[in-house]
Amino acid sequence: MTARPVAAALSAFRKTGSPWLGLPFFREGAADEVAERIDGRIAAGAKVLPEPGDIFRALRETPLPSVKAVILGQDPYPTPGDANGLAFSYVGRGRLPASLRVILAEAGSPRDAGGDLTPWARQGVLLLNSALTVEAGKAGAHLREGWAALTDQAVSAVAERDEPAVFLLWGAQARARAGLIDPERHAVIESGHPSPLNRARDFPGSDPFGRANAWLTGQGRAPITWRLG
Repeated sequence: MTARPVAAALSAFRKTGSPWLGLPFFREGAADEVAERIDGRIAAGAKVLPEPGDIFRALRETPLPSVKAVILGQDPYPTPGDANGLAFSYVGRGRLPASLRVILAEAGSPRDAGGDLTPWARQGVLLLNSALTVEAGKAGAHLREGWAALTDQAVSAVAERDEPAVFLLWGAQARARAGLIDPERHAVIESGHPSPLNRARDFPGSDPFGRANAWLTGQGRAPITWRLG
């Protein structure tokens, strides 16, 4: 591994020429500052996840012009091998995370379908975490490292386009960004967090995927195949 793996991942992402690189986060130095801080944590002995090549995967898989839907998560799974850079997506070998099981059940996916949400991303679903990195065994460790500016700017960039999109905001952290979105131009579908620890249990039965597809179809956009497997 390179001595500055996050900076190297950022450099590699810049070479893709992604439309996301037009965000101030990348143009004005914030990305470099975040990379420097997190590389500092790595130099101090922290195990940072996901693998460097997956840090910007959500932006690579779903370029700005192709975004049809946005789902926001918190941060990657803090167990090595579980996360692949897409919010809620799971590629580990153990039992699916509890929140993801609830999400996939709502989407009508069979239990043995796995938890890799790459098929969603490739259909135009931006699966973006509020922090693109985390430390092993320390959920939320990088939520205050500066990644949130990228999330805010990405949401705003989608909301400012002419193309209609649907924003699925689950839980208080995601719903706090509703103010960045013009509901006259886009669909904002809010519900509680899919975590079983959510005592209100206001995610199951809320039909976010069916509502999203109905809205997209009404806008003349192709629906998304949410069911895995």
